[in-house]
Amino acid sequence: MNKLTYLQGYPESLLTQVTALIEQNRLGEVLKKRYPESHDITTDKALYHYTQELKNQYLRNAAPVNKVMYDSKIHVLNNALGLHTAVSRVQGGKLKAKAEIRVATVFRDAPEAFLRMIVVHELAHLKEKEHNKAFYQLCCYMEPQYHQLEFDTRLWLTQLTLDRNG
Repeated sequence: MNKLTYLQGYPESLLTQVTALIEQNRLGEVLKKRYPESHDITTDKALYHYTQELKNQYLRNAAPVNKVMYDSKIHVLNNALGLHTAVSRVQGGKLKAKAEIRVATVFRDAPEAFLRMIVVHELAHLKEKEHNKAFYQLCCYMEPQYHQLEFDTRLWLTQLTLDRNG
C-alpha cells in the first residue's frame, strides 16, 4: 500500500520531506508538537452547536443546517472526510430541503484545528457546491489557515494509517 495515499497531488519535493519524516519515525511527533490540543466535541449535539457557531459567525445568510453528526459509515480511505447533503422530502404539497453535515468519526479524536477545517469545508458547500476558486476563497475566509490545515490533516491521517498498520 502506498504510504502517502492522502497526499496525492502534492509536489514531489513535499512528498520527499514527508517520506523522510516517516522513515525517521518523526511524523507523529512533529504533528503532536504542532497540534497538542484535542477537543471535547465528542457528541453529535456538541458537533451541531460547534457547527452552528461557525455558521452564525461567517454564513448567517446561508441555508440553515438541520442536522450535524459524526458518521462511522464515512470511510476516510475513499477520500471523504465529511459529507454535506440536501435531503428533500415532500411535506403536504411542498418540497422541503434539509441540509445535513456528516463528519467522519475519526475526527472525534483529532486535534480541534482539523475538526474545524472539516466543518468549514462542509459549511462552504452551503454556498458553493463545487470545489472551485470561490469555494476555497470562502473556506479561507472562515479559516485563514485552511490550506495548511488541510495538508496537516492529511499528514495526520497518514500517521493514523501507519499506526494502524504497525
